[in-house]
Amino acid sequence: MTPTETGTRPRVEGERELQILDATLEVLDEVGYDLLTMDAVATRAKASKATLYRRWKGKPELVVAAIMAHKGEPVVPDTGSLRGDLLAAYCGSGGLNDPLAQSVLSAVVTAMVRDPEFAEVYRRDFIGPKVASSRAIYERARERGEVHPDSDLSVLAPALAGIVLHRAFLLGDAVTPDLLGRVLDEVVLPAALHGPIRPGSTS
Repeated sequence: MTPTETGTRPRVEGERELQILDATLEVLDEVGYDLLTMDAVATRAKASKATLYRRWKGKPELVVAAIMAHKGEPVVPDTGSLRGDLLAAYCGSGGLNDPLAQSVLSAVVTAMVRDPEFAEVYRRDFIGPKVASSRAIYERARERGEVHPDSDLSVLAPALAGIVLHRAFLLGDAVTPDLLGRVLDEVVLPAALHGPIRPGSTS
């Protein structure tokens, strides 16, 4: 059977789907995106390649689905504060302090540069919902008075992840809840409350 000859056989779902997605992450973690193949995932998951193609169009869709399954559905925590919401959103399984998530992200960044098809799928299916949930956190915080009315959320919302991942990948820091808290307290929360500094302003 070729990838397009799927016929009417049932789609992969439930526990079997999760097993295949787990196998995908294992292979991705071991060899990176470039060397990951549908054959390798099928072998690891003890499935046929045709089984994979019945559920996923190709490697980009399979890898993104595996990342999304590990990360979980984007949620908008409601702890009552911007600090609490961001810690809840970025810590735990699949969060910035998750070692597997960090390893996978390293492979993903390389893949996005080299594979435009993968980059498109990843931005659409994974980054898009994450951006929306993060923006919702900041918009709700703005309603509570924790974010300046003039703050540009397209700049502010990605700041936490950007700073923490810079420290992790370039400086070699361990990503911990303590590091996340310090970045929030020293940079993100003051910036959110203060708002933009206009040209010529002395404040």
